[in-house]
Amino acid sequence: MAHSDLVITPVTSKADKKAFVDLPWRLYANDPNWVPPLKSEVYGVIEPAKNPFFGHAEAQYFLARRDNRVVGRISAHIDHLALAQPVEQGMGPGTGNFGFFEAEDAQTGKALIEAAEGWLRAKGMTRVLGPISLSIWEEPGLLIQGHDHPPTVMMGHNSPAYQAMIEGAGYQPIKQLKTYELDITHPFPPLIQRIVSSGEKSDRIRIRPVDKSKFDAEAAILLGILNDAWGKNWGFVPITDAEVAHTGKKLKPIVFEDLIMIAELDGEPVAFMMTLPDLNEATAPLNGSLLPFGWAKLLWWLRKPQVRTMRVPLMGVVQRLQSSRLASQLAFMMIEYIRRNAITRYGATRGEIGWVLDDNQGMNAIADAIDSKVNKVYQIYEKDLVTP
Repeated sequence: MAHSDLVITPVTSKADKKAFVDLPWRLYANDPNWVPPLKSEVYGVIEPAKNPFFGHAEAQYFLARRDNRVVGRISAHIDHLALAQPVEQGMGPGTGNFGFFEAEDAQTGKALIEAAEGWLRAKGMTRVLGPISLSIWEEPGLLIQGHDHPPTVMMGHNSPAYQAMIEGAGYQPIKQLKTYELDITHPFPPLIQRIVSSGEKSDRIRIRPVDKSKFDAEAAILLGILNDAWGKNWGFVPITDAEVAHTGKKLKPIVFEDLIMIAELDGEPVAFMMTLPDLNEATAPLNGSLLPFGWAKLLWWLRKPQVRTMRVPLMGVVQRLQSSRLASQLAFMMIEYIRRNAITRYGATRGEIGWVLDDNQGMNAIADAIDSKVNKVYQIYEKDLVTP
């Protein structure tokens, strides 16, 4: 597929894959808010042999070249578990995705999107959601607000120019994902403090940290709550046991017991909150590589992280409690306990919660109640595929 001197080709070789991974380093060389990912982590995501996502998914990557110079990239992929989800929850039959979108200019962006759509159409897809890179649990959405400060761990960053490219290709916004930031050095409002204090007096409620010595068992508890709590959310795709094991192994070095809380009601785990120190603060200076001494610096940092920001990537309350006051009470208690630990043990001053769906009334209300403010907005787009 070619547009004047622009050529789009599938990634087929080791050199192609390297070019796919390396491209952002050139495109964002002058962007002070882009955080270089560890290249080993990117390879771990895109290579089927290393990512259990491909146990239920397939993908094709594309590169754009102009005069033999790489000027763009994109993925086209199909998550077969997503195809089995109800249409009203965002995914469903015939829905494919694109992701890893990077383009030097509008012509390149248009050609890459056409290539991804062509591959999805040939696979029988009738609709596209994107950008999602690669799973809804990894980096979903295009950053449309908040380009003026770096992302936290496991969140994406992209050029502001991409919004016009994607919308110019006929895509319509379907869902927004928000992140909230807050100053955690100040106590929460008096009403929240009273709610927390009331919960502490209840014999039915217990808030406990996770036990890393029972990592697999604790991970299973979190997964059970997560799949139940998020089961009716827009975009939900079940997480497989293989993905839980893989993610657990990857995150274990930055999992700290006093930053992940499980809420028990009458002895039953019914809610959890996961908080991670912002690893981006440690990896940004490494410029994507652990060599020659980056690994030693990272290991030293991981011994006792001192960070500015803590991110809450996941929180869940089982569905049967979600419409009750108890759900909010458990959430406020977990947030408060982790807030205290983050300040006193890790030196943190800032928290970030998200992403949160724009129509998740419960979580948005909790974020408002603790005086947090939206600091980034990511947008997911959709487009019906019609036969050209």
